[in-house]
Amino acid sequence: MKPFTCRGKKPPLARPAAAAARWLANCRRIPRMHEVPMNRRARAPHGYRSLAAIALLSASAFAGPDGGFESLESIRAAAEAHVRSQLPADASIAGITADRLDPRLHFARCPSALRAGLPSGAALQLRTTVRVSCDTGAQWTVYVPVTTESIISMLVLRRPVAQNERLGAEDVEVQKRKLSGTGVAYLTSVADLKRRTVRRPLPVGTALSIDMFTPDMLIHQGQEVTLVATVGGLQVRARGRALANGSAGARLRVQNLSSLKVVEGVVEDEDVIRVAL
Repeated sequence: MKPFTCRGKKPPLARPAAAAARWLANCRRIPRMHEVPMNRRARAPHGYRSLAAIALLSASAFAGPDGGFESLESIRAAAEAHVRSQLPADASIAGITADRLDPRLHFARCPSALRAGLPSGAALQLRTTVRVSCDTGAQWTVYVPVTTESIISMLVLRRPVAQNERLGAEDVEVQKRKLSGTGVAYLTSVADLKRRTVRRPLPVGTALSIDMFTPDMLIHQGQEVTLVATVGGLQVRARGRALANGSAGARLRVQNLSSLKVVEGVVEDEDVIRVAL
């Protein structure tokens, strides 16, 4: 007996058959659970586990003209080679490793060399996503995360230091350490400690990086400075006025007091700004 649900008050048994018939006409059968049709459309996942998963949705799964697929190892190798090509020639690299790709990925074999590059607007970091693509024949693209490890010499604290301390050669020692990334943010020589103040308390053994320090303000807004420019091998100097505060190496807008023209330069010293003409 299949279950029903009906609208309206059930008529008493004593009522005529016609009334009972009208009541039954308003009934509808309630489907059983196993009779409810399921939505068979695949639902998109709430979020991808990695950028490589995008390829599962967008890449061609058909074999190339020769019936073969591109090796996932060759894709990883192309990503690693691109990161290696972007590093400085003197960088001491311990390892460049691309993440393993999902074995369910299938890309048609590329008839030409794979192309690798960084996505638009991306920069090389300790963990970089590299775009690897085939632009001829079967066209496809996959994004491969690559981790870089370096061995660099860096300054390490020999003692605990307090906030706002200035450090010297006696406070640090040079150690070689393996770390993720290219190590460009770490201080590597005692000269790097000049004109910097410790931003927060640091324990002994800390590897010192730029973000642990507050740079001294060498130039202050309204200060008269010397503008230095090189023209045809000759050095030209002029007087100017700083329009903002600036630390060593900072780009700063400054007004030439002779022409009143506003230019931009780089802070070199306590009263020197180098401009390009």
